[in-house]
Amino acid sequence: MDFDFPLRKIIHVDMDAFYASVEQHDNPELKGKPIAVGGGSKRGVVSAASYEARKFGVRSAMAGSIAQRNCPDLIFVKPRFERYKEVSYEIRSIFFEYTDLVEPLSLDEAYLDVTENKKGNPSATLIAKEIRQKILEKTGLTASAGISINKFIAKVASDYNKPNGQKTVNPEEVIQFLEDLDIRKFYGVGKVTAEKMYRLGIFTGKDLKQRSLEFLDEKFGKSGKYYYHVVRGIHHSAVKPHRIPKSVGAERTFFENLSSEIFMLEKLDNIAGELERRLQKSKIAGKTVTLKIKYSDFTLQTRSKTLPYYIASKDLILETARELLYQSSLENSVRLLGISLANLNTEKQKEAPEKEAVSVQLRFDF
Repeated sequence: MDFDFPLRKIIHVDMDAFYASVEQHDNPELKGKPIAVGGGSKRGVVSAASYEARKFGVRSAMAGSIAQRNCPDLIFVKPRFERYKEVSYEIRSIFFEYTDLVEPLSLDEAYLDVTENKKGNPSATLIAKEIRQKILEKTGLTASAGISINKFIAKVASDYNKPNGQKTVNPEEVIQFLEDLDIRKFYGVGKVTAEKMYRLGIFTGKDLKQRSLEFLDEKFGKSGKYYYHVVRGIHHSAVKPHRIPKSVGAERTFFENLSSEIFMLEKLDNIAGELERRLQKSKIAGKTVTLKIKYSDFTLQTRSKTLPYYIASKDLILETARELLYQSSLENSVRLLGISLANLNTEKQKEAPEKEAVSVQLRFDF
């Protein structure tokens, strides 16, 4: 199929069980054993799980007590974020050997645009293979990669041959790949949205493609347009070396559940202080304050308020968070509170329009 827009060569590199793999690499006694990074304390939550632990259903964001129940032999390891950052910078230095168009999504994954690259290599597939080999040699860790014409397809593809594998979706394969794709594998379709799509008879990309833009707009709001386009291979989001954050936040999980708003205000005071420090460090302000409440039964609730002016001070953040806390009665005792600020002033400083993309023929070397 011919595309009526310029094609790019995008690689999505995703480290395999990154935090857990770093721990197993640094401590050989942990190799081959089920480990969880974080989650060892009474109220702890798992940050990452090794592949050995995942076989028992241990997942990130799972309560440590549940993880232990699923895998009695689970070994809990204290997180070492400074070490993970150190390894992440080593990995990024490899990316920059090939291109300056690197967009980190987190410590363990990034997009690379290698349409034009420093090695003069026309094959994104071979570049991805080289990068994965260099990561292994430099850090002792494995990475997986997805390669295709845009960020959306590259990210989906990087999950296909995990761990320690890669998948290329060539331009002429894109439409069939998307039509055959289980709707749950579409990036941006979470569990709730997938269930809604199932109720509407949408199980695959092909089913999604048969729905009109009007239908998807009506059923999924702003996301409808996104679904309509990505299933047709259209996703114009460029690889942005300097991503502007859409929100900044801070949160705390408590050792004991809180049932009194008075105690919660005390915790919110500390959280607002931490958020203020992060805002000052980044020189950011925002208008929309969101209070995040996770109850003892793990249900999640958010309450938001948009102000007519930008704020960044602890006092104004706390004042708004207090108002949101008392907005309605709490449904249960609380295990976690968080405050985030969105609608940031960085959105006024939108990046300059993307330079015109390099026009390439359909059958260029992938």
